[in-house]
Amino acid sequence: MRAVIVYESMYGNTRLVAEAIGYGLGSDQDVTIVPVAEAGIQPTSDWDLLVVGGPTHVHGMSRETTRRSASDAARSPDSGLELEPEASGGSLRDWLDTLPAAAGKAAVFATRADGPVLLTGSAAKGLGKALRHHGFELVAEPESFVVDKHNHLLAGEEERAQQWGQSLAAQIRALAPRHLGSPDEG
Repeated sequence: MRAVIVYESMYGNTRLVAEAIGYGLGSDQDVTIVPVAEAGIQPTSDWDLLVVGGPTHVHGMSRETTRRSASDAARSPDSGLELEPEASGGSLRDWLDTLPAAAGKAAVFATRADGPVLLTGSAAKGLGKALRHHGFELVAEPESFVVDKHNHLLAGEEERAQQWGQSLAAQIRALAPRHLGSPDEG
């Protein structure tokens, strides 16, 4: 299986989740993990699964204003926050605007504040809608991974992301067409 994980991360949480999902997809698989600032146009014929994830800002996907606010917050002397090197690059919203119509399998995730989704929102919903609009089929429900009030992943979230990656890999294997003459057929 070939998979590409494209993520946007301001403080590193979404990157950590993307890496854990990649690990869960399998070390024996061809998995590329790329920050959205370096993603460019990904050729859909080159992979079996596209996974896209980003932080939740004001109940949904980040915007220029929310990214600027996150950057300003990190510059505050007492914030304890550190911006990711790619945080000043492009956003998922911008990248999705350049994505051509395609057919393929996809999954989406977000990082969000701890609390009921009704109150926190989740960027995953908007990401899923955007990918479906481009012709992708979601192979799993949008998933959220939770950060605490100090903007650190809750304990167990990286492990849960790895397990989610394993379940995505299993779903893609189950959806793969069986080739004539394979040892499994009999």
